[in-house]
Amino acid sequence: MQTLSVKRITKKICFLINLALFSRAQVGGQAVLEGVMMRGKENWVLAVRKPNQEIVTEERKINSLAKKYPILKLPLIRGVMGVIEMLVLGMKAISLSAELATEEEDIEISSKEMAIGICLAFVFGILLFVILPSWITVLFNKYLSNNFMVSLFEGSLKVTIFLIYLAVISSIKDIRRVFEYHGAEHKTIHAYEAEDELTPQAASKYSPLHVGCGTAFILIALTVLIFIFAFLGRPPLIWRIISHLLVAPLVIGISYELIKLARKHKDSSLVKIVLAPGLWLQKMTTREPSNDQLEVAISSLKKLLSIEDFNEESEGYILQ
Repeated sequence: MQTLSVKRITKKICFLINLALFSRAQVGGQAVLEGVMMRGKENWVLAVRKPNQEIVTEERKINSLAKKYPILKLPLIRGVMGVIEMLVLGMKAISLSAELATEEEDIEISSKEMAIGICLAFVFGILLFVILPSWITVLFNKYLSNNFMVSLFEGSLKVTIFLIYLAVISSIKDIRRVFEYHGAEHKTIHAYEAEDELTPQAASKYSPLHVGCGTAFILIALTVLIFIFAFLGRPPLIWRIISHLLVAPLVIGISYELIKLARKHKDSSLVKIVLAPGLWLQKMTTREPSNDQLEVAISSLKKLLSIEDFNEESEGYILQ
């Protein structure tokens, strides 16, 4: 493989950062480079369209720690483990899709580049969504009347930063393509849940928005964080940042349980009202897919259905 230029390596790492940030809170499925990954209980399947228009699928086993340690299946704990496992699976799927979606050798993402992308994604995420809003909040502490207002102010800052972040990355061509496959993934899941035909024509009539989406998960997590932090007072900046990291597992666990509950009662009027902001936000992270893209998402799901029992009991996943 030829030596990669600094510019090409930088571009690939930036692409990994964007996908990793979306993948960190995502369990169940994921849009990747020119394809879709679907996850079941025991397996995950990746479908990608190659430059010659052929759709290729790859299947892999899931080695979940929850099988070995049943305690990891307990409420709250299972949410944290689910997010960690999905991050790992998601990055594997991204790497594999990059190899399958192109026939050019110099596009292959090495393990070293993948590790760099994951580390930078975490650092960038902490800087942007933890340190920056915490610092601004401490500056405005004296202007806020009570602890809840402090927490609400910081939560609003995070939402604003997240919206700006989405607007910026939406201008990147590769990310826009991923958002189209994101829509294809949701439409395919809708068709499956409605027991409709798994064809591009049938799936196309469904919404690209879904209550189980990782975008909605992030918004729910930010809301949960507002209420939790209202009880933590007004600590100095360094302790505010540390406390964010310490309560993160609890926030993830609660948000996961709420999303799981919402998927089971997605037709409830109350659930629709509560999750409406999350669905609106998905309009920034999904795009209307083409029939070709729907065909890829359907290929992934069909392959998964052929190798395991993907029934109602396994629908606790968050979709990306």
